[in-house]
Amino acid sequence: MSELVANCPRCKAKEMTFDLICEISTYIECSWQRWFEAFSICRQCNRSTVFVLAQRESSDDLLLRKTRLSELQRAVNQVMYVKGHITLKDQVSEKPPEHLPENINAVFKEGAACMAIGCHNAGATMFRLCIDLATKSMLPEGEVEGLNNKVRRNLGLRLPWLFKNNILPNALEELSSCIKDDGNDGAHEGTLNEQDAEDILDFTYVLLERLYTEPKRLELAKERRQARRTEA
Repeated sequence: MSELVANCPRCKAKEMTFDLICEISTYIECSWQRWFEAFSICRQCNRSTVFVLAQRESSDDLLLRKTRLSELQRAVNQVMYVKGHITLKDQVSEKPPEHLPENINAVFKEGAACMAIGCHNAGATMFRLCIDLATKSMLPEGEVEGLNNKVRRNLGLRLPWLFKNNILPNALEELSSCIKDDGNDGAHEGTLNEQDAEDILDFTYVLLERLYTEPKRLELAKERRQARRTEA
């Protein structure tokens, strides 16, 4: 059994030692960084927590291939970062589309976490922010007919302008009706229900796929095709 030092989310003890009982490998990031979920017992309150851990250095790859975290002969913190712990928010079922910009990806995940715990107004606000960030970058610079400062600032006015000027695909226009002209869709007033929030989620997901996922997939397919032609 190995030792892990972390803040205990159960008794709030700071920098407490945990007995790491067992772990599972969840995925690998950047082709080397191994992520784990580790079942651990706090020595202060004797209650359990499942911590999310990420490999510190690529040089520890061989060690982690040969040795389980629960069998390490040194402190787990020497080879792993403590990234958090499993909570109710991890019941998230909606994953973000692929190939999103980092800032939009983070906001989408936050919105999905809010939805998972029933915070529909908070979730809708985050998804609305995703749309806001994505569409602001689509606006042309300088003076353009019908594109005043109010339209630039207000998402509910910006979307119709983007559809009218064929900058956004017309096929998405019907789905966009969940984004109202008043600028908050009820989210800031706390009046959205689950169905309202899911409507905004649906539009957000499809829009982000069109703007980021599909173009990147085409780009990668083109690169693979060129690579095959080069090898031939």
